Amino acid sequence: MRLMSGSKEQNMINEKKDRRLALFQGAMLAVNFVAVSFICIFIYITTEQIRAHYNAREFLDGVVTIPENPQMNLIICLGLMGALVLTFAVRHFWISLSNSWTVATLLVDFLVCAAVIYQLDFNYNGLLLLAFANVIAYVRDGKSKLLFVVLAICGYLVADYNLLSIYMPLYRMADYIQYYPANAQQYLSSINSIMVSLNVILFIAYCIYVINQQRGTIEEVNQLYHELQTANEQLHEYADMSERMAQTKERNRLAREIHDTLGHTLTGIATGLDACLALMDISPEQTKKQLELLSKVSREGIKDIRRSVNELRPDSLERLSLEVAIRKMVTEMSQVSDVKIYFETDEKHLKFDEDEENAIYRVIQEGITNAVRHGKANRIWITLKKVDGEIILVIRDDGIGAKEIKSGFGTKHIKERIEMLRGTVTFDGSSGFTVTARIPIRWGETYD
Repeated sequence: MRLMSGSKEQNMINEKKDRRLALFQGAMLAVNFVAVSFICIFIYITTEQIRAHYNAREFLDGVVTIPENPQMNLIICLGLMGALVLTFAVRHFWISLSNSWTVATLLVDFLVCAAVIYQLDFNYNGLLLLAFANVIAYVRDGKSKLLFVVLAICGYLVADYNLLSIYMPLYRMADYIQYYPANAQQYLSSINSIMVSLNVILFIAYCIYVINQQRGTIEEVNQLYHELQTANEQLHEYADMSERMAQTKERNRLAREIHDTLGHTLTGIATGLDACLALMDISPEQTKKQLELLSKVSREGIKDIRRSVNELRPDSLERLSLEVAIRKMVTEMSQVSDVKIYFETDEKHLKFDEDEENAIYRVIQEGITNAVRHGKANRIWITLKKVDGEIILVIRDDGIGAKEIKSGFGTKHIKERIEMLRGTVTFDGSSGFTVTARIPIRWGETYD
């Protein structure tokens, strides 16, 4: 009876998770539908106005090309978006859908997305994020998932307007926006940028939700250790337990890496959007600049997501030294969040082993994210120095602090990363919030 009751409870939990995932997917589908419709309708209406005012010649002199038939383009795009709605409904409501049929609908999604992007002359490629989110949700087979991920990444890289416009004549959304008065241009550009950013934010939030479902993996590891101790005499069961334990550790490692990247990016975007809302009526020009900066940060965040899935090492550390990578992260976060961040180190050459550099970079990233998101800090001070063969890392902010420090997802990850390097970390929330970490370092060779 207990087993049956537990099974029913688990089924209910799984159903709730499925509904939430479907809600995220539906929201992304709705945003993309609105974005595609906005572009098509805007191009069609603007074309009709140009014809009505008999100034087509003046407009044509200033553009590279125009869509052959804006009205037909609108009908085709809306029809293709309707096909995406249909495949979403089939996957969500057809409970008995087999894995092969699921893969088939996802292939249809990719083809439809490619067709819509082509019809829009590559002025919008956010639909590929929707296709990527569907892959995360529905594809379980490793080879199939890898295939879809490669398709999505390649498609996103290739379907870039700035790249393709070099090799082929494409119409530009900006040319049609410039047809209108200056005030109208500001609002039209802002609407277009907000829809692009909102799609990216929903995708990042969706990924965070998927990762947060793995929060229980640490408890699973402890349970596996307990079961392993009671199964010493059963060799087959022991081997099975070892395999499951390795899988759980890998999921936990993946959760830490992607949580750090997504949390940092999303915090900067959210803070920047708050600034946009405050500036919208006061300074549209400043709002546009802020949105352009947020768009750049969003794209960098997406690149980090792709790289995290494939390699889990921050891209900055692949291309830059540890110190330069940290300063780059500090500068970007200061720009998008209006928080003053100061980084100091008395070491001329910060060169460590890969696991040490990863841990230091991620701890600083998580410390900044927590200070901005939870501490509401205006200033953050980061110091990194060597004392008696150890690295002393201090992250201090002037935020609201915390009388009682709870072990949340972020602080838990900081502690785990430091302890994996046999270091220690303390937290102090009495005056702002301070993270102090002592890490015994295996000093590597210095840079040339």
